[in-house]
Formats: sequence, structure tokens, C-alpha cells
Amino acid sequence: MPCRAISASIVPTTGGNMRAWWIIGVAGLAGSAPAAAQATGDGAALPSVVVTAQRRPELVQEVPFNVSILRGEALDVLAASGRDLRYLAARLPSLHVESDFGRSFPRFYLRGLGNTDFDLNAAQPVSVVYDEVVQESPLLKSFPLFDLQQVEVLRGPQGSLFGRNAPGGVVKFESARPVFKREAYVNAGYGKERLRNLDGAFNTPLGDSLALRVALQSQHRANRVFNDRPEAATTEFEGYHDNAARVQLLYQPSRAFSALLNGHGRRMGGRATLFRANILQKGSNALVPGFDYASLPTDGMNHQFFNTRGASLRLRWQVGTSGLSLHAISAWERARFYSRADVDAGYGSVAHPPMGPGRIASPSETADALPAHKQLTQELRLESDPAQHWRWLAGVYGFSEKIRIDSFSFDTFNGNRQNAYAWQRQDSRSAAAFGAVTWRAQPGLLLRGGLRYTRDRKDFFATRPQPAPGGQPIAGLTAQPRGNDLSWDLGATQTLTPDSHVYARVATGYRAPSIQGRILFGSSISVARAEQALSWEAGWKHDFAQRRQRLGLAFFRYTVDDMQLTAGSGTVNQNRLVNAARVRGQGVELEWLARPSSAWTASLGASYNATRIRDPGLFVIPCGNGCTVLDPRGTAPNNVFVDGNPLPRSPRWIANATLRYSQPWRGGELYAYTDWAYRGKYNFFIYEALEYKARPLLDGGLRLGYRDGRERYELAAFVRNVGNQLVAVNAIDFNNFTAVVNEPRTYGVQVKFAY
Repeated sequence: MPCRAISASIVPTTGGNMRAWWIIGVAGLAGSAPAAAQATGDGAALPSVVVTAQRRPELVQEVPFNVSILRGEALDVLAASGRDLRYLAARLPSLHVESDFGRSFPRFYLRGLGNTDFDLNAAQPVSVVYDEVVQESPLLKSFPLFDLQQVEVLRGPQGSLFGRNAPGGVVKFESARPVFKREAYVNAGYGKERLRNLDGAFNTPLGDSLALRVALQSQHRANRVFNDRPEAATTEFEGYHDNAARVQLLYQPSRAFSALLNGHGRRMGGRATLFRANILQKGSNALVPGFDYASLPTDGMNHQFFNTRGASLRLRWQVGTSGLSLHAISAWERARFYSRADVDAGYGSVAHPPMGPGRIASPSETADALPAHKQLTQELRLESDPAQHWRWLAGVYGFSEKIRIDSFSFDTFNGNRQNAYAWQRQDSRSAAAFGAVTWRAQPGLLLRGGLRYTRDRKDFFATRPQPAPGGQPIAGLTAQPRGNDLSWDLGATQTLTPDSHVYARVATGYRAPSIQGRILFGSSISVARAEQALSWEAGWKHDFAQRRQRLGLAFFRYTVDDMQLTAGSGTVNQNRLVNAARVRGQGVELEWLARPSSAWTASLGASYNATRIRDPGLFVIPCGNGCTVLDPRGTAPNNVFVDGNPLPRSPRWIANATLRYSQPWRGGELYAYTDWAYRGKYNFFIYEALEYKARPLLDGGLRLGYRDGRERYELAAFVRNVGNQLVAVNAIDFNNFTAVVNEPRTYGVQVKFAY
């Protein structure tokens, strides 16, 4: 069974340890292949790839921007270790994913554009669309990936067809739909730290026009980090229970009408992200000597839970014999969340000795909660006959979100009791009208254009009834930002040969005004103006070697005016929003997929992204812990200018590679699969400091397995993070040299049954 990864990427890394593991992983597989298999050249052609990047199915070669896809075995391999969707980081060019909340709050970055804000109403410039429904809340974006048809990554502004808050692009998840035949599978895994993964689906027709599909996932891991402090409130960390379900009912009495009802939910409990005090060396971004992943001495509490539920109804009518089709998508989402952690990440403090590890300037134990959340969306879209030379679509869209956020502080040295409380409420509404047209101007030439008008409004209120000791209550702070935008794009695709296409595109994108109102410690809110993005892109998509190899190449350049950025507040655990006058970015993406024979499949690629903040007057308050700041001092001793800095958490290099080899054995196949992802260094924050630069990370996986010839069962063993490389991936800068590290090596076995 050949690998079904459609695109991936890799670039050579520096450093002896990383290079050694790369050589071991790839050479180990290459060395196992008999010479005869390499010379047969009996591979089948690569399959055509159909995407819905422009809201209707079409071949990826005809899309005038860079689209990447993951599906099938590639997703199964990445999910084997029980990791959440952060496993997508660096698995496709220009894509990075990270979190300060662990499994519940992913932050996506495309071509360098992202948002480091940790507030629960943060607005991101990369939109996540799950089963045709936008997931606006950063918490909703974390819904688990299981029983998927495919993942599509749409780069560049996607404002015309996908709307606001997509100037960086869209990450699009599509579940496997019900079909009119009986089928099922179950996939079970067990591994290190009592890792248990179980997922599966059951599909059955309920008549000639009705089909049901039920998909379930259950993930569990025992605690693997321990605390031996006698005063510890929490002694074990990093365990979780994460269960999710999706039920779909398809009604399709004829080709002229279909209705797809989707109900889904998730219940997750466990530990929040582990902040670790003083694990970064002053004057360096290296972890301290003797760092022990399994040990965390702390005196605070740590726990997290997250529940979601939602439903959507997707209707499609064929209008007579005209070829027109009307689409209606109605959706409802709700979420509840609570996360508590010891943010000072150690025990004691200067005023409460003993303390450690290292110097703890002051205690900080906080929690954030989302006790109330509701999102409603509605879209109506009319599409023309896709077979015509002129194709068009037009529609309207409505969005409503109501949220309440609670923030708490606790007195660590008096029974971890609550000693401060603030809350905020935000009501958001958005309405849009959009349209797009495609014209086959001549054989081989497709011209495209899109337009969308959007109006946004937010009503925000925040209050602090219980201030921290020494503070003052705040009766209420309000904000009512408004925004409107006209987004557009123009693109062209030219067929050079049936297997070779070139394209060019210019497009705009828009992020609505944002509010940062977490006033647990600060006394003011900040509002960021709407941002506008303009992007140019050109590329080449080519199949060759009798369609056994596929190559994609993209060049791009963009500017963002009034880009929304998140800045810290020095020694205070508080964020604030700022607008950078302009940000520039440019880069290149390369993807290559090859199947030279039925035994071998490989993919390589790379992306390079250079971003720069262009605002001579923009300054921020840097770290409050004495870090080694590299930026020039600003107008006051406690601020620095950031003009010329790259965007935070924006790796310049992102890369990935896969290699799969298989041999027939006893009516089935034995296979070996390796995958490697590299991401380069990046700044943690808007300012630059020696300590707050993430080191490059090379994350590799190995998998050995057997699959029977009828694909009824499969047995495999896997290892993730083969080199057990640990680096800081996030940091907190207001108290001490606190950081978050990536997950260590894990391994296990997996068995899959299907019929």
C-alpha cells in the first residue's frame, strides 16, 4: 500500500546530533532495500489530487496558489503517539503550530503570520475551518483530528472565499463523509507511560437514501513528570484523558438534493502546560546542565478541563436542469474551559524562602476559564455549473459569538486560595457578501477573481471585582471597535503541457479589530486596529517521469499594514496589543513527491520565510528578569525599539521528509516508514534576547509494520522523536527564565482492524 502523503518537506540541519539522527533514519531504510527492487521501475502513477480550496472540488494543479495536503497513512503515522494536532508543525512548508495551553489552545502560523496572544478571545491571522465551519475561538481550533478525509493547507490571504481573520491563510480539515456501504475500522495503540490510543469509525446505509457514520477517539496517557516537594499541591503532571466523537447522517434521495447533519463533541481533562522555572541559561538559549524532563519542583496547582459540543447542517439543492446549485451551511458551537497552572514555575520566592529552581522573583499562580461560549454561523451560497467556460459563485455569510472569560489569581503560600478575580465579556458579530468568477479564456488558460465585503463589530466589557493585594477594584472598562473591509484576489493558471502548470496571484486579506482585556493584574485594556494584507505569489506545478514524480514551487512576497502584535508588560503577567505600521515577508516553498516503484515512496521539500517589522517608532517593554536584550533602547530605560525584527515564533526554515519502503510477504506487505521534520530558530517575543531564541529542532519518527493483502488488519511498532531532542519551544519572561519544552521520545505498538 503506497504512502498517501501528498506533500511534505526537509532541509539539511546543522549540528552533529541532528545530522546523525537524520542519517540513521534515512540510511537505515535505504540500506534495507534489495538492489532489484530499486531497478524495477514498476511504480504506478501518482493519483490526481482534488481539493476544495476554492469552495468546490477541483484539481490542485488548477488552483492559482500553493495548496498542500495530508491524508491517509501520513496522518495515521503522526497521530500514533497520542499527540494533539501540534504534530502538524513543520510537516508542511511554512506551517508552524505551538501552544501555551497544551492540548487545548493551538496557535497556527503560515508564512510567518501568527499570533502569540494567550488570552482566550485572541484573534489569529490563520483561520481554521473544520467541515466547512470556521472555528473562530482558539479553543475550538483544537478539536482532535480523527477519521479525516484530508487536511488542506491554503497559503496566502484567503479573504475572498473564507472571510475575515485569514490574511495568513487557512488550515482546512475535512472529515470522512458517510457513504452508502457498510464499512468499519478500529485502531488501537499502546506505548510508553501507559499511552493508550483508540479510534475508529462505523459506516452503514440505513436505506436507499440514508447513511450513518459514527467516529470515536479516546486518548490517554499517565503522568510522566513528578514533584517531590513536601508542600506540593500537585505532585504528578502531563497525564490526560481526551475523548471525542462525531456522528454524521447523510440524506440523499437523489442527485438533486443532499443533507448532511454533523454532531460532535469532546471531553478532555488532565494537566495544563508545564512551565519550568530557570531552565534557560542566562546569556544563552541552551537548557541548563542536568535538565531532567521527569522532574518539576513546584508549589502550585495544575489542572485543566475542556468540553465542547456542536452541530452543523449542510444542505445542497440542484436548481432544475440549469446546473445551478444552492448551498446552505448552518452551524452551532459551544465550549467550556478551565486551566490552572503555577506560572512562576517553581517553589517559594525572594520573600518566601527557600526558593527554586534558581531565583523566583515573586509567586504567580493563575487560572483562566471560559464558563460561557456560543458561536453561530450561517452561509448561503449559489454556484453555477462547473462545466461551463464561465463559472461563478456568490453568497452571504453571518457570524455571531458570545463569550465570557474569568481570570483568577491564587495565594500559593496560604493554601492556594483565590486572592484576585476579574472577568470579561465579548459579543462579536460579522456579516459578509462575497463572490468569485472563473473564466476559461482559452484552452489551458484559467482566469479567476474574487471579492468580499465584510462588516465587523465587537462589544466588550471587563471588570475586576477582586483585585490582587495592594490593587484597586475596577468597576468596568468597555470597548466597541468596528471594522469593514473589501477583500479581493486575482489569479491565473496557464497549462504548459497536460502535466505542467504555472500560476500567478495577487490577493488581499483582513483581520478584524482585536481586544486584549485580561485585567487581572493590569488596569487597562488594549485594542488593535484592523490589519490589511497584500500578497503576490507565482508558482509552478509539474508532474514528470510518467507521473511518478510531482514537483511544486512557489515564490511569494507580502506586506501587512497595521499588523496586530502581542507585547508583554515587563514584570507584570499581562499582555497588550500593538499595531506595527508595516510588516514585510517573502519566501519560497518547494515540494516534491516521488514513487519510482511500487516498493518506494518519498517526499522532500523546504520553505524559507523572511519577515521584518517595519516601524521605527514601535517600542515594547522587554523581559522583567534581566535577560540579555539585543534591541536598541527606546525612549525610556524600560523599553526597546523592535524595528527590523522578524515576527515572533516565525521560523525562517521549515522542512520535512518522508521515505517508505515495502516488500510482499505472506500475502501482504512488510513496510518501513520514516518521517522527519525540521524547523529553524525563531524569537519567542517581539523583542530579541539571547535567551529567548528557540533552537532548531529536528523531530523524527520510525515505523515498522505488516499489512495483509486485503487491508483487513495491520500491526506496527513506532518511535516518535527518535533522537530524544529537547529544546525550549515557548517561554515566559516576566519573572524568571521560564520555558516550555517539546515532548520527549515515545514509542509503542499499534494494531488496526477493518472490514
